[in-house]
Amino acid sequence: MSFFEELKRRNVIKVAIAYIVVGWLAAQVAEFATENFGAPDWVLKTFVVFLLLGLPFVLIFSWAFELTPEGLKRDYEVDRSQSITHKTGRKLDFMIIGVMAVALGYFIWESRFAEKGSDPITVPAEDPGVASVRSTSNQSLSKDNSIAVLPFADMSPDKDQEYFTDGLSEELLNLLAKIPELNVAARTSSFQFKDKGGDIADIGRQLKVAHILEGSVRKSGDRVRITAQLIKAEDGYHLWSETWDRTLDDVFAIQDEISAAVVDALKITLLGEAPHVAETDPEAYALFLRGKFLFNQRTKDAWEKAEEAYLKALEIDPGYATAWAALSEVQSNLAGFGHRDLELGMTQARESVETALALDPELGVGWSNVAAIQSNYDWDYTASEQAIQKALELEPNNAMVLRQAGNQAKFTGKLDQAIALYKKALALDPINSFLHGDLIGALQSAHHL
Repeated sequence: MSFFEELKRRNVIKVAIAYIVVGWLAAQVAEFATENFGAPDWVLKTFVVFLLLGLPFVLIFSWAFELTPEGLKRDYEVDRSQSITHKTGRKLDFMIIGVMAVALGYFIWESRFAEKGSDPITVPAEDPGVASVRSTSNQSLSKDNSIAVLPFADMSPDKDQEYFTDGLSEELLNLLAKIPELNVAARTSSFQFKDKGGDIADIGRQLKVAHILEGSVRKSGDRVRITAQLIKAEDGYHLWSETWDRTLDDVFAIQDEISAAVVDALKITLLGEAPHVAETDPEAYALFLRGKFLFNQRTKDAWEKAEEAYLKALEIDPGYATAWAALSEVQSNLAGFGHRDLELGMTQARESVETALALDPELGVGWSNVAAIQSNYDWDYTASEQAIQKALELEPNNAMVLRQAGNQAKFTGKLDQAIALYKKALALDPINSFLHGDLIGALQSAHHL
């Protein structure tokens, strides 16, 4: 008997085909899960590597062992006259056919299902239009009015206020991002430079911005000293700097003053009212910032602690809409990644975000959370598109809202829209590896690569 015939007799070839087909389907499911729940890029890559490494072991195992009515046995221990490899092969045939039918269903869903969807998502094009965004993902939306907020340094005596410093920096970034006339690099990219120092001009080039806002925070008891400085990235020239030495009760006013100073220094003419920080109890705010810090660590333990911090903040201030929205996000992640019963977690996430929007209907991230739940859990794309459209109207320059809108468009087959949305998000968040992966996936699906 030839070697090839022996491979066929031992079902090694069929096992290889079955493994490849099942592995491909598993990779599609893993990609869907990681994209929808914000898993780090290495999670999917590691999963695929393990799938590839598993193939030779499976083939060796199928060559060396045979499944018998008495269980697994080494091939040489089985009498050829009593071998049931032909029956096992038939079962493998049925399994391969079944999995391929599922794969075919996936392709049909991907290419056809979305055609029955609702109206297309409107791609924000305030600055300077979708056409320019389509041209390159490395182009800033408006160079002169572009800025990155680097993580402020923790200058506290015990160096134990990192959560407060990082959270304050992120909240200031979010406040500036609400100014339509200002283009702000997203957190994922700007926080890449935390504790790394580096040349301001080089940072500006990498983030595709003309200005850098940096500073420090010194917190001791209920006193806080915040120093901020606005720097022209091209030449390192300081356009403005200021120091505040106040109590924690004034931290919201300080953020508003920094925002106003940036607008004034860049000579931006606002077409509407300047945004303001949503004020709350200082203790609740500190707990909220701790929750944000923990959430960004992206582990089960950190997420559970973040949820605890948000809940404590909401015990102090039940009307804190932003905290309700943040709570919804961490609850949906805990459920989506299998750390909590899916139905329970999504019910909690839905109730939390509904509370957030009842308190503040203009909360863009809240509508983005609603869209994610409706799309990923309810499979209600019509409602989801309406929710993400609302989020885009409220926060057209929020990279994560744009990413969710891109995901929405991709899952419903609107690939050109997805590509435009991902490119606009990358213009704001150029170092975000997730977004680069999203864009590549959409380009491949649209056969542009």
